Amino acid sequence: MYKIVEWKKDKVVMIDQTLLPTRVVYRTYNDYKAVAKAIKELVVRGAPAIGVAAAMGIALGAKKIKQTTLKDFKREFKKVATTIAKTRPTAVNLFWAVKRMNDIVEEFTGVNIDTLKKKLITEAKNIHREDIDRNKSIGKHGGRLLKTNSTVLTHCNAGALATAGYGTALGVIRGAVAAGKNIKVFADETRPVLQGARLTAWELMQDNLDVTLITDNMAGYMMREGLVDCVVVGSDRIASNGDVANKIGTYTVAVLAKAHGLPFYVAAPTSTIDMAAKSGDDIPIEERSSKEITHVRGKRIAPVGVKTLNPAFDITPARLVTAIITEKGVIKPPFKAGIKKQFAKKKK
Repeated sequence: MYKIVEWKKDKVVMIDQTLLPTRVVYRTYNDYKAVAKAIKELVVRGAPAIGVAAAMGIALGAKKIKQTTLKDFKREFKKVATTIAKTRPTAVNLFWAVKRMNDIVEEFTGVNIDTLKKKLITEAKNIHREDIDRNKSIGKHGGRLLKTNSTVLTHCNAGALATAGYGTALGVIRGAVAAGKNIKVFADETRPVLQGARLTAWELMQDNLDVTLITDNMAGYMMREGLVDCVVVGSDRIASNGDVANKIGTYTVAVLAKAHGLPFYVAAPTSTIDMAAKSGDDIPIEERSSKEITHVRGKRIAPVGVKTLNPAFDITPARLVTAIITEKGVIKPPFKAGIKKQFAKKKK
């Protein structure tokens, strides 16, 4: 099984997702600024995977801080954490991971800085391990919702490549298959970066799962023809009312699913839920480079000088969501109450 991101010999190692599926290349990072750049440039992407990479990047930066007093260490650590936090604005797992690492520093009462550094490395490893465990739980809960001999439509990549391993949306599919169900998948290409075509199709084929690639504008046709039984997507941030931020185009798929009477499921760990966001209006939407639209793999496909808009995410309102699947279980409407209940369980 391919590794996504890992701590290895005091370095961060990540599969370069910008090169998939034509090349499988692992990058090794020994500088936190290089990890920050890798997050920003989509070497690693997907909210949970970004969170893991962020934690490991911070641990890497902390390890190289030379200051020996806690006060001086904290000053330098703040620079490291701030650099990592500025990479991607929408994926809340990034900020969740940064906070967990910050908490380790703030709660440290010792004087041995080497001990603190070891604690930060351990926390980054914990975040990595916990993410895989959460994904497998998501897979078990969500797998029960899928009927055997059904076809699932996915959008973007919310598989092992978007996490520390196993996946959220694709984890649901893996969970159903593990339970003995026959599942087929339609993976839409997901313009403009083609995560569905490059990543989802690749990783499902690696696992010998039945996947068919379609273009983004085929989803409605497939639904009308009765070829789709449900939709399962991941999320980069979920508001406390159940509004979902996910890859641009998710809202369109949700509207189509509603029009055709199909279940629309969102799979994500509770770390993706932002309780401070009352609705999708509170979620920042990242605007990315125009080159992602005007070029494909470095080759220009649009006229020079054409104006572009490139929001990386959109908001799917809670009213279009059938259920939210987390490691704690399945949340059904009303989402505000269900989400609050899951977080109450978490605190016990």
